[in-house]
Amino acid sequence: MQATLFLIPVTLGDTEHQKVLPAYNREIILSINHFIVENIRTARRFLKKTEPAIQIDSLTFYELNKHTTPEELSGFLHPLSQGKSVGLLSEAGCPAIADPGADIVAIAQRKNYPVIPLIGPSSILLSLMGSGFNGQSFAFNGYLPITASERASKIKMLENRIYSEHQTQIFIETPYRNNKLAEEILQTCRPATLLCIACNLTCEDEYIRTKTIKEWKGHLPDMSKKPTIFLLYK
Repeated sequence: MQATLFLIPVTLGDTEHQKVLPAYNREIILSINHFIVENIRTARRFLKKTEPAIQIDSLTFYELNKHTTPEELSGFLHPLSQGKSVGLLSEAGCPAIADPGADIVAIAQRKNYPVIPLIGPSSILLSLMGSGFNGQSFAFNGYLPITASERASKIKMLENRIYSEHQTQIFIETPYRNNKLAEEILQTCRPATLLCIACNLTCEDEYIRTKTIKEWKGHLPDMSKKPTIFLLYK
C-alpha cells in the first residue's frame, strides 16, 4: 500500500473498542509505526487497548499541541516521503474535527500525500443524529465566547439563525463550565426554542434529550466534567 496519512478515530470515553471502532482500524494501526498525537501518554494507552500485544516502545510519536511550530508540523509527515504511513490520533473522537490535526491534514493535501479518514465515533454527528433537529443544514460553532455579555449575544445570534435560516446550531463548552452555560441558554433563549443536551455519548451513562427551553427549566441534568454537546433548533 502507498504511504498514507491515516486519520484514526479514538473512543469518546471509557468504551469498549469493538462497540464503536471497526476491526479494520486495528489492522491499519498494526501496520503503522509513526503516530501524530495530542498527548503521548493517552495515545499509548489507546493503542495498547486496541491491541495488548502491540510493541509500544518500537513506535515513534510526534506530539501536536499549542506549542508545536509550523516547521515541526511539516516534519511530522517526513516518514511519508520515505514510504512509511503515518497515523493521526485525536484525544477523543475523530481527528481533524474541532481538532488541531486539521493543520496536519492540510499539509498532507498540499504535498499530495494520500489521506484516508477511518470510520469512528464523532460526538458532533452522533448528537445531531439523536437530536431530531435539521440534519440537512447545520453549523458547528465550537466554543462560545468566555465573557458573559459576549456569550449571551452569541447565543441570541445563534438562536436567531435557527429561525431565519432553519439551521441547527451546535456548540460545546469546557466540561467544568457546562452547567453554567446550560443555565445561560435557558435565561437567553425563547421558551419555545428547542435545546438538545448530549453527554458522554457511546459511554455507559450516555445521555441525550431534546426539550423546549421552558421544559428544561428546573430539570437540567448535572453535566459537570462530562463531555457535552449543545444543539439549538426550533
